[in-house]
Amino acid sequence: MRAVPFGRSPSLFHFRYSDPLLLAVAWSGVALAAVAALGLFEGPEWPVPLTMMIWALLWVLYLSIVNVGQTFYSFGWESLLLEAGFLAIFLGPATTTPQFSLILLLRWLLFRVEFGAGMIKMRGDRCWRDLTCLYYHHETQPMPNPLSWYFHHLPKRLHRMEVLGNHFAQLVVPWFLFLPQPIASVAGLIIVLTQSWLVVSGNFAWLNFITMALAIASFDNPALGHLFAIVPYQPLETPAWYLAVVLAITALILALSYRPARNLLSRRQLMNYSFDPFHIVGTYGAFGSITKERYEVVIEGTEDAVLTPQTKWHEYEFQGKPGDVRRRSPQVAPYHYRLDWLMWFAALSSPMYHEWFVPLLRKLLEADRAVLRLFARDPFAGRPPRFVRALFYLYRFTTPKERRETGAWWWRELVGDYVPPIQLRTFR
Repeated sequence: MRAVPFGRSPSLFHFRYSDPLLLAVAWSGVALAAVAALGLFEGPEWPVPLTMMIWALLWVLYLSIVNVGQTFYSFGWESLLLEAGFLAIFLGPATTTPQFSLILLLRWLLFRVEFGAGMIKMRGDRCWRDLTCLYYHHETQPMPNPLSWYFHHLPKRLHRMEVLGNHFAQLVVPWFLFLPQPIASVAGLIIVLTQSWLVVSGNFAWLNFITMALAIASFDNPALGHLFAIVPYQPLETPAWYLAVVLAITALILALSYRPARNLLSRRQLMNYSFDPFHIVGTYGAFGSITKERYEVVIEGTEDAVLTPQTKWHEYEFQGKPGDVRRRSPQVAPYHYRLDWLMWFAALSSPMYHEWFVPLLRKLLEADRAVLRLFARDPFAGRPPRFVRALFYLYRFTTPKERRETGAWWWRELVGDYVPPIQLRTFR
């Protein structure tokens, strides 16, 4: 943190950092989120600034974590959560009528999420244009879920229809978010339905869920009345200072939107990029390129003091990513296993491009308890292994026939070493 000035990466941890303080910030965020979710300070007896302060504190705490999280907090949905959370500050409590300019800003964010994802696909892999990307995507996505095997084995004609529907939802539908009702509500409903399809076909952390939450801003009261019981109430008179704050925030967002809007039209479109250190207005997108084959890095260890051809290696099992071929991929989203996602990226290139990977192996050699808790199974029950290694495997889903005969969800073939056997004294 000393190497990065506060202005480039604002965070409370610039003033002081310790592991207990990080834990305190995280749990404070949990407590404040519970207060906000339960609406404990939403009544007319509570001042408007109190609700805004709760949401502002949530945003500051998470911004502080994201801006020091480095690689482990580099995912696009981190910035998306921060941007959505920033706008939520100014919606005010339930007793205050949300200003329409803020509703439009939420729709503008939703537009950038959807249209940005669509444009990055059309500018990216050719398979998006010839409608064949989903021949591979369900199998090669970072974190398959329990239904991904079944989605992969759908007829290819249906896969092409999926891609075509995706293009319609991401390239055409977002424009209707800014039209009068009921057109905007229909656009929001289409986005919710397509995001629901993604939820049941894979694990994408909270990306789909926050996108669906943003889509609520496109619905009018009659549309929401079909889903929720709307209790009539007399909103309080909107304070003049609140209107002034909302006007100022609207002007700020519009000013900061110039570069993200320009990026959407650029041939060199950036994906999941924040144009300011506060993550207030960013650009989004996903899967511009599709991997056609799935490779996995498998970490193993041994307690043997001397390595021989007969050395017995034991595999570390991750929480969510594929490993044991007989293990069905779990449902993880909206939770996010960061290490498992990074392991998918690690398999795309050499370990020299992933500076966190070899330190991970060192922590396993030290039997670091905090690191071991990131795994589903430690084959050594907390004891330090003598050697660890990382192997490179080619994975694919089993065919329905292979699944019936073997009970396995995956088939794998060893390609070679990713990191050869190392021991703790290698680091000394």
